[in-house]
Amino acid sequence: MLLVRHRRPLSMMVQHCYPVSSGLAIVGKALVAPGGGMRRSIHAGESSASKWRKPEAGRLKLNFDGSSKTASRRASIGGVYRDHEGGFVLGYAERIGRATSSVAELAALRRGLELALENGWLNISIEGDAKTVVDVVRKRASVRAEEDLRQCEEIAALLPMLDDGGMAVSHVRRAGNRVAHGFAKLGHGVTRPRVWRGVPPDEVLRCLQRDAEGK
Repeated sequence: MLLVRHRRPLSMMVQHCYPVSSGLAIVGKALVAPGGGMRRSIHAGESSASKWRKPEAGRLKLNFDGSSKTASRRASIGGVYRDHEGGFVLGYAERIGRATSSVAELAALRRGLELALENGWLNISIEGDAKTVVDVVRKRASVRAEEDLRQCEEIAALLPMLDDGGMAVSHVRRAGNRVAHGFAKLGHGVTRPRVWRGVPPDEVLRCLQRDAEGK
């Protein structure tokens, strides 16, 4: 049974999506702690799960996805927050104009983090099906394209405002990210940014149900 609950040019340098947590600063090409050592406030979650898994009690899980049409590069983003029982909490979708798939994925994550802060949700975990983007956030994988850099910098500024102790960032296979994919698909058709609270749109109900049941 489904439970329902109530954007600056940068130079072309290599940038990592490391959180700018207390004592960290952007210096040159990386985010470093005082004394030059690297410090992280997130950790890697379980790798490449094939199914969506519920977060631990007291924590919400964000699944995010970006969509970019091959020919036109018209892009959209989407994402979903669910609780430890698989209950729907919030979903979002919007168009972002023309963008690459990597920019769309990063923008989807950025928007999800913004919504967490707007709602006062500090204990979250993060999951997406774009492995490169997940690795950028958790393993210092690099980005070089200008717009990727801009999105990455904004993500790095948002992360330290969230839980600094137990946040996990995980990769999940496409089948485990189908609800977020559904919201990103909806994004292509909306005329303005949409947020659904408590009651999800009909287009993702079946996938929400299957995830909640572990199918």
